[in-house]
Formats: sequence, structure tokens, C-alpha cells
Amino acid sequence: MADKLVTADWVAEHGADANVRLVEVDVDTGAYDEGHIAGAVGWNWATQLQDQVQRDVISKGDLEELLGASGIGNDTHVVLYGDNNNWFAAYALWLLELYGHEQVSLMDGGRVKWIADGREITTDAPSVGRASYSASEQDAGLRAQRDEVLAAVAAQAPQLVDVRSPAEFVGEIIAPPGLPETAQRAGHIPGAINVPWARAVNEDGTFRSADELREIYGGAGVSASDPAIAYCRIGERSSHTWFVLKYLLGHEDVKNYDGSWTEYGSLIGVPIET
Repeated sequence: MADKLVTADWVAEHGADANVRLVEVDVDTGAYDEGHIAGAVGWNWATQLQDQVQRDVISKGDLEELLGASGIGNDTHVVLYGDNNNWFAAYALWLLELYGHEQVSLMDGGRVKWIADGREITTDAPSVGRASYSASEQDAGLRAQRDEVLAAVAAQAPQLVDVRSPAEFVGEIIAPPGLPETAQRAGHIPGAINVPWARAVNEDGTFRSADELREIYGGAGVSASDPAIAYCRIGERSSHTWFVLKYLLGHEDVKNYDGSWTEYGSLIGVPIET
């Protein structure tokens, strides 16, 4: 299996390898066009990774089409990076693993780190030959859905990790300013532990050391020996924390609740806390 976290130096050395496909995943649709790593294809999180008819991840068939059109086969090593501290790149990694693609990595620091280092970018779109891709069915061990979360509230297990800002957690705001996806109520899932995603990264966007991460999450009460469900507002920041817990800290049973607060905070007849 490929290393789940690779450095910008690794990408500079191996990004053009025949079995590697670089993918930039952005929420800012203009970022890729302004300049990207040579050879990288661009994915739009909102239009290409989300079902356009119902609120859900893309279907197995749509994923196969996206990967095939991006020149990605089942054995291709996909290296993801993007804007917004790799939130959406981490979401794409979770999505690829959800459908069984294990040869996938995240570039530490993402787009901002690459540019801040003064590394070369290009506005040229790569010429990509179509590949054939066959996805697996969704791995239920990676994704928490509404009923499982409600059961966790009732049983007070698994542990729920809310990765939003403290202001969102206590209900001062429903969503960060300027972001459209909101819930009907403000607050958090009862019993959740608040560990904001930003605590896991350095100022340059790279992840903190394993020792620092163990101190942060362990100190907040997140147990490595117990199953965990991470959530945020729409599932992208929680993908980032899911990656930290699963791959940087080695927690064996971690799921991403991609419905997150936009779903839970709008449900009728369920408890919340502020």
C-alpha cells in the first residue's frame, strides 16, 4: 500500500512517474485554472464528487467515469492535494477508499504549502488518456450514517468527535461566515468531544508530529482504543480529522459522518446540546 501522507519533495520527484496521477481537489473552482502542479488534473468537490440530484456522495458508476476520464486505473497511485488546508483533498481520499481504491495519498500542506515554497505551477491542462476503472461497493466501515449516529447518542458510544470551531460547537454560530450550507439549529451532538481540525496542523498547513497529535487528541479525551465517528458541517473538515485519527495516529475504527451538522442539526425529534 502507498504511504498515505507524502511530502511536497516526494511529489516534485515522483509526480511525473508513469503510475502516479496528481489530482487537485478544490472548492474554489478558479484555483486550478490560476495555476497547479504540472501533470495534475482538477476535480471540483461540489460538482464532481457530490451527487447532483440528492445529497450524497457520487455513485459507484459516476466514480468509475470520473476516475477513468482522469486517466486513473485500479493500480494507479493517486496523490491528492487542494485548497482550504486539504479539506476537500482529504474528502476525496476518504471517498476513493470508500469505493475500494487503496493506492491513494495526501500531499502534506496542500496547494498553499506548494506555492508558499516557491515551487513551479502551470496553467496548462495535462493531456490525459482515458483509463478503465472498476470500483468496489461502498465500505460501510468508513462511513457513518444518520441511524448509526443516533444509536451512538443513545448508547454513548462510539465516541463522537466534533471537529468544528468552538463557536460552532457551543451554538454561537451555525456555520462559518459566508458558507451557505447550514442547519436549522445551532449546537452539537450530545456527548461529542470538540477537537477543532485546525489544532492538527502547523501554520504552513502541514500536519503536526505524531507525538503532538497524540497529546492533542488524547488530552481532549479521544481514546485510541475505542471506535470513533468524526463530524463537522458538511463532511469535509471531518474527513481531515478522519485522516489524522486513522493514518497519523493509527486508530483502527474511525468513520466519517459526512451528513454532519447540516443533517443532524435539521432532524426532527433528536436531541442537541449547546
